Amino acid sequence: MNVTIYDVAREANVSMATVSRVVNGNPNVKPATRKKVHEAIERLGYRPNAVARGLASKKTTTVGVIIPDISSIFFAELARGIEDIATMYNYNIILSNSDQNKDKELHLINTMLGKQVDGLVFMGGKITEDHIREFKNSPVPVALAATVDESGETPSVNINYEEAAFEATELLLSHNNKKVAFVSGPENTEINEQKLVGYKRALKENNVDINEDLITAGDYSYDSGLEAFTQLWSASEKPDAIFVSSDEMALGVIHGAMDKGLSVPEDVEIFGFDNTRLATMVRPTLSTVVQPMYDIGAVAMRLLTKFMNKEEVEEQNVTLPHRIIERNSTQRK
Repeated sequence: MNVTIYDVAREANVSMATVSRVVNGNPNVKPATRKKVHEAIERLGYRPNAVARGLASKKTTTVGVIIPDISSIFFAELARGIEDIATMYNYNIILSNSDQNKDKELHLINTMLGKQVDGLVFMGGKITEDHIREFKNSPVPVALAATVDESGETPSVNINYEEAAFEATELLLSHNNKKVAFVSGPENTEINEQKLVGYKRALKENNVDINEDLITAGDYSYDSGLEAFTQLWSASEKPDAIFVSSDEMALGVIHGAMDKGLSVPEDVEIFGFDNTRLATMVRPTLSTVVQPMYDIGAVAMRLLTKFMNKEEVEEQNVTLPHRIIERNSTQRK
């Protein structure tokens, strides 16, 4: 049979109210009494009922986290940042994979709310009106991580994707490359749009014509990077540099170039985005935009705790700094 708070109270010879105060960390309990209760809890193997505690306090101390793919190095780093800060503030997380499928995302939002979570951290692709409606109707706070709501109404943590793409493209142009290609991510998301704007702005400001044949898209996977390179290399004007909107796709692009007998960076320079661990595992090592994935997750979770605890929030849409790191994939000898 399950051990109840009544059993602990009887074992420790105190009231159930005293046991409740000890379990919930109330400081108004004498040290000797607290010690006696903890000893009774350990002897009986008592585990507080989170559901019952949630009903009493109207809080479950759980946060729902909806993520596209936990197997992705990028999203795994974000999730780690969320989990570490959640633990610091005594929250547990319930993690779900959405596969970046809109219907599944909307279903998971409602599923999490049905579990009486105290807040939601959401990571996804395109934020639609349906998403925004669900966020607005949510009885608990919602924060976005590495995800942009064009309306700016949903609290979020990101970097300046347009400026990052501009700086990456401009670096490639500064190496006397005249035909810089761009491999975008999937779907018509705000982040992808911002990266494309930054890429095109760099070309315009350097008086380089925009060639739509040198712009393609993948799905952030290694295989789509291979396919993207094949497509770009079949264009009438072959690129001398390629800016890729994720590190994993950039690895596919590098290997696609090598499969064609090309040398990176001598024949074609390649630049990634995110600075995941993959960037230093590949040879040549990958130049990339350093996006602070762990920090984005951590700050998003901290932002959420402020809303959940009704703390003052100075800025609900946070932009973290990024930087450019150049490695061997863009350093010609």
